Amino acid sequence: MKFSKITLLFFISIVIGAQSFTLQDDIGNSISINEIPARVISLAPNITEMIYQLNAEDKLVGNTAFCYYPEDAKYKNKVGDLLTINYEKILELKPDLILLTVEGNQKTAYDKLLNLGLKLFVSNPRDYNGIKKTFEDLGNIFGEQSLAKSKIDYWDSTLSYIRTEAKKLNSHSVMILVELNPIMVAGRNTFINTYIETCNMKNFAEDISLNYPIFSREVVIERDPFFIVYPSSGKETTKTLTNMYPEWEALSAVKESRVLFVDRDLYFRPGPRFIEALEDFYSRLLAAMKVRHR
Repeated sequence: MKFSKITLLFFISIVIGAQSFTLQDDIGNSISINEIPARVISLAPNITEMIYQLNAEDKLVGNTAFCYYPEDAKYKNKVGDLLTINYEKILELKPDLILLTVEGNQKTAYDKLLNLGLKLFVSNPRDYNGIKKTFEDLGNIFGEQSLAKSKIDYWDSTLSYIRTEAKKLNSHSVMILVELNPIMVAGRNTFINTYIETCNMKNFAEDISLNYPIFSREVVIERDPFFIVYPSSGKETTKTLTNMYPEWEALSAVKESRVLFVDRDLYFRPGPRFIEALEDFYSRLLAAMKVRHR
């Protein structure tokens, strides 16, 4: 009987010990996780989406005004937006952990939260591998390693399939507009470029190292992108572009109906719906090039 009690205590100690680990975030800080956090705040929409994908939304006690997908995220406590943080509200919620991103949150907010004695974990999903690492980190934090791995495996297989099939396509220039005025384009070092690269296309701004370079309207005419991708709220048409820049009527993408209007959140958030955007992008490229799905 005594032996059984000792064995049971030993087993419990192993289980408890297995729950304690250290993770390094994307700015080099080591974060100790002693147990699955019960009260988490997300300060970035893509992180909020990942939490839902990992079925950990019951741990989410607060997020931002920009966290409105999925639908349930709208009804979580709001602690500010990307620029303004309600520190009093955060303290009221007594979070075990706050999740931030490098591009989505300001350094001043990070410093203030740190000075308040709060536990922070910072992610920087700037490319596909970064998205996977962030998702894997969150899987570890919420004890959903198997679920995270299964979803990442699906992303990898889908991306690999599209990459292989797209090698059969002719490669053309793609200009993905982030903003219309000024003309800001997604560069080669952004996660958005993964859509272009995976589908065997060429980035309109591939010769420029800036993440989001700005072009003159004249240079766009000179480079004449084969495809133009523009984030839409559902109301924009090609006229939206040509009303702003009438000379763009001469662009081959405009004349040949190769302007693709896409969902900004779906395409531009480095989160778990990234793979849906990739599938959509590939499908629409095929349609515009009049190529059948293989």
